[in-house]
Amino acid sequence: MKIIFKIFLALLLLLVLAIVSLNVWGWLTLGTITIDPEAQRDNSANRVVLVSGATGSVGDGLLKAAMQDPEVAQIHVISRRSSPRIDAGVDSGRVQLHLLEDFTDYSSLSNVLPEVNTVLWGLGTSSLNVDDETFTWIHVDFPIAFVKAWLAARSEGPMSFHYITGMGTDPNGSRHWEREKGRAELEVARMAAETDMRSFAYRSAMVRRTSERATTAEYVMETLLTPGLMVITAVDLGGAMMEIAARTTELPNGTIIDNADSIVYAQAYKEHAAQR
Repeated sequence: MKIIFKIFLALLLLLVLAIVSLNVWGWLTLGTITIDPEAQRDNSANRVVLVSGATGSVGDGLLKAAMQDPEVAQIHVISRRSSPRIDAGVDSGRVQLHLLEDFTDYSSLSNVLPEVNTVLWGLGTSSLNVDDETFTWIHVDFPIAFVKAWLAARSEGPMSFHYITGMGTDPNGSRHWEREKGRAELEVARMAAETDMRSFAYRSAMVRRTSERATTAEYVMETLLTPGLMVITAVDLGGAMMEIAARTTELPNGTIIDNADSIVYAQAYKEHAAQR
């Protein structure tokens, strides 16, 4: 019994040290952008929003954020299936669901893409769930095919593409998922260059799901990781994306947004919402 107790205490100590280390690292290193408090906002920049991955753990929060924003007139969702939130949005008339089987073919959206201002791209999966080839297909081929179709359909701003790549993404990284997500970041930014579209890659840490989906464990982890700016809610992440989209001249195409940056822009978004 004493041995078991000692093992338990040792594991608990390791967990505490890991959490403290993460918070210290996050507090010291995250936050690379100085937000402009005087930045002008284009309140029409998010008039039409498109959300991908809206049935997923993060995408559901992005959709919720868009649905809560009165400046968003129309929301398009591309998905293989629906969800209670999508259904509610469709019933309200603000959401239009486009069921797709092939996320490299957007010909069915030819009448939709010319209207879209802001894309919240939450489609993705863990590298633990699929093989390398499938991971590349989802995280590189899908967004690149979409951006290609969007730019072919629309060339006039405001246009912004917001892609969640996740903390650890690195085009020169040692792991396949790091390199492939990094490659997608660079390729989307390259495609957007010399156009009115701006692309932003969100290297988020922990993204806590919406209140309708989050577990007690997620709320505990949120509390533990908040001091180090290592966590953001999915809804706040969506708010940060729309705030950055509305600040049409503040950040250039290809900007990397880390977790602390997202938190700052989410707060600015809330302050704007309070002034409406």
